[in-house]
Amino acid sequence: MKYYTILLILITPLAFAQQETTLESYMDAQASINNFSGTVLVTKNDSTLLKKAYGTADYEWKIPNTIDTKFSLASVSKQFTAVAIMQLIEKGKMSLDDKLVKYYPDFPKGDQITIKMMLTHNAGLQMDYDELYLTKTSLDKDSVANYIMQKPLLFKPGSNTAYSNIGYYLLARIIEKIYNQSYSAYLKVNLFDKAKMYNTGVSTNDSIVFKSAKTYYKKDDTLIKNPYINWSFNIGHDGIYSTVEDLYLWNKALFNSTIILNEVSKKKVLTSYNDQKFGFGLMVNPFYNQNHKLIAHDGGFYGAMTSFNKFTNDNIFITVLSNNQSPSYLIAYGLAAILFKKSVELPYKHQLVKINPILYSEYAGYYGSVTILKRNKKLYYANYDTELLPESDVKFFIANNDKTIEFIKNKKGKVTKIIVRKAGVAEIKKKAK
Repeated sequence: MKYYTILLILITPLAFAQQETTLESYMDAQASINNFSGTVLVTKNDSTLLKKAYGTADYEWKIPNTIDTKFSLASVSKQFTAVAIMQLIEKGKMSLDDKLVKYYPDFPKGDQITIKMMLTHNAGLQMDYDELYLTKTSLDKDSVANYIMQKPLLFKPGSNTAYSNIGYYLLARIIEKIYNQSYSAYLKVNLFDKAKMYNTGVSTNDSIVFKSAKTYYKKDDTLIKNPYINWSFNIGHDGIYSTVEDLYLWNKALFNSTIILNEVSKKKVLTSYNDQKFGFGLMVNPFYNQNHKLIAHDGGFYGAMTSFNKFTNDNIFITVLSNNQSPSYLIAYGLAAILFKKSVELPYKHQLVKINPILYSEYAGYYGSVTILKRNKKLYYANYDTELLPESDVKFFIANNDKTIEFIKNKKGKVTKIIVRKAGVAEIKKKAK
């Protein structure tokens, strides 16, 4: 018995060390090959498997990112708005069945739109109003509300699902109407301070935020600075900044305690209400869950790319924050696959080679949900806008994309399946007969 105990003690740290090396190798390659800029945190059972910063917080001054660099969260912000709404419901200040007209009496069909519908993207509200907060420096709450009211609904409230930033903006304003203070003040006192998230806040256009990363996005394959954003009116669905360490604290407060919400409220937040897997401000078992129970949300807006993932049954937490439009959601997907012991290929530079296009006739066809097309001595993925470029006789890549396609032949030399790799994660698709 003692022998086996000693052996287990020796093996277990080694296994974790190997796992950390694998995670770190993947991220080092994302930084060196794909120019990832941001921070990453991976934990399991509250043990840190990877916590590291990469790239540059300020390109003009060449200031590197550090683990405590603050990043704009984009749509990862939505969960904080949803939790704030649930807190007010717990306190008896409002109800999920409240109609929008209660808070905006003149809102068209506001008597048909409930708070719950806005939380789950079932209200029929349009996607965004960015034509305001990206261009206007002079706005007030009434003018923004009146502008939003002029946008026709996409469908009868409750009859369908359409992701909406507008719904979450209105929820933030409803919080202010009930609390009688700013959205920012409510979140600080009732969410951030309770979770000890002292490096998290709501963005403004005039506050100096120490260690805040500047944001850059790609235009014509060149990084440029993000445009003007009127942060006073880009809230509810966006607007929060944080660090990976603070998001870990939030994950602990939300999933493993009742300091933020009671168990009844948490169950409502973490329930899927439609075919698009929307809970309240989070997604419940989205399609990229890798057959493990996952609560997640991603964000992306002008260079800010973010991913928040909690595999609840495995007690795994993964968050990736970027300030240069790196695909954080795909990187998080790759990191999770490594933890689940799937085949994951490290990022590498693709080299275009010339091959005989006569091969393409054999490659074209249907492979499960994937269609490979051939036209004019070229090969395409899914549609004729996405060309597959050869790097060998059997392996192809998509320009400016993380996806590769490898054609697999049987002993007779006939193509029977493909390996689709997304963020390096392999998925096998059999060819239809």
